[in-house]
Amino acid sequence: MNTAFVFPGQGAQVVGMARDLVARLPAAKALFDEAASILGYDLLDVCVNGPAERLNSTAVSQPAIYVASLAALEQLRIDQPELVANCPTTAGLSLGEYSALTFAGAFSFVDGLRLVHQRGTAMQAAADASEGTMSAVLIMEQANLEPIVEAARSAGPVRIANFLCPGNLVVSGSVAAVEAVEAAVKEAGFTTKRLTVAGAFHTELMKPADETLTRALEGVAFATPRIPVWSNVDAKPHTDPAEIRALLVRQVVEPVLMESMLRGMLASGVTAMVEIGPGKVIAGLMKRIQRAVPVTNVPA
Repeated sequence: MNTAFVFPGQGAQVVGMARDLVARLPAAKALFDEAASILGYDLLDVCVNGPAERLNSTAVSQPAIYVASLAALEQLRIDQPELVANCPTTAGLSLGEYSALTFAGAFSFVDGLRLVHQRGTAMQAAADASEGTMSAVLIMEQANLEPIVEAARSAGPVRIANFLCPGNLVVSGSVAAVEAVEAAVKEAGFTTKRLTVAGAFHTELMKPADETLTRALEGVAFATPRIPVWSNVDAKPHTDPAEIRALLVRQVVEPVLMESMLRGMLASGVTAMVEIGPGKVIAGLMKRIQRAVPVTNVPA
């Protein structure tokens, strides 16, 4: 079986995550201890005890998911070392690409943590400055949603920012524009669900954050990953460090092509997936994309 590793993104966090993992696995605790020394606060305490408002802030949730996912990977290294050694390719959902790149050896755990910390802090600052939001649109087809989004642009910037799976698209933009989309979708007989995020991710409203991330990436030594890492931006696998740097910057302001990426992985020969980290978001997406493909979870 050709098993790919996939890592979750922002939104998968939940108060209480990593508690059991760290209690039983010294290698997992060591990652959180290292994170505390770099971040200057007890990340594990926030993961385990909250409060939810702090864990859900972009500046904290991004490092939390990154460290928790790689801590869960340590459990998999013990339980199924051959599966880890033979993994042919990897990917992540938005933030999860950083976990995937660390696993693939593109940069170290510490460098990855510093990057996601700066990414999260910059995105939080951009969110605070723009008052944006995101909303999932359920069941409606893309062709029917696109004219609604186009009409809503009279109220402010907005776009389809996440193409997750059939029947699950996410719009992102200014609060007024997203509200206009939600009202039109409801009038058409479909459902929306406002996401618990700080701002309009994957839109032009994140523009200041991509500039900050560009500078942060310049200070990190990239290696050629030992296995291809798929990008959300173009739904293709990459091993060239220069290409990966550029795609990570674009990822902040461009849509997430998750469905196309997952379908591309299947077309390349992937026959099973392991979702490593908190939640089962990617497993849920795969049920709508190709239910026959087994997806197991290694929880944080």
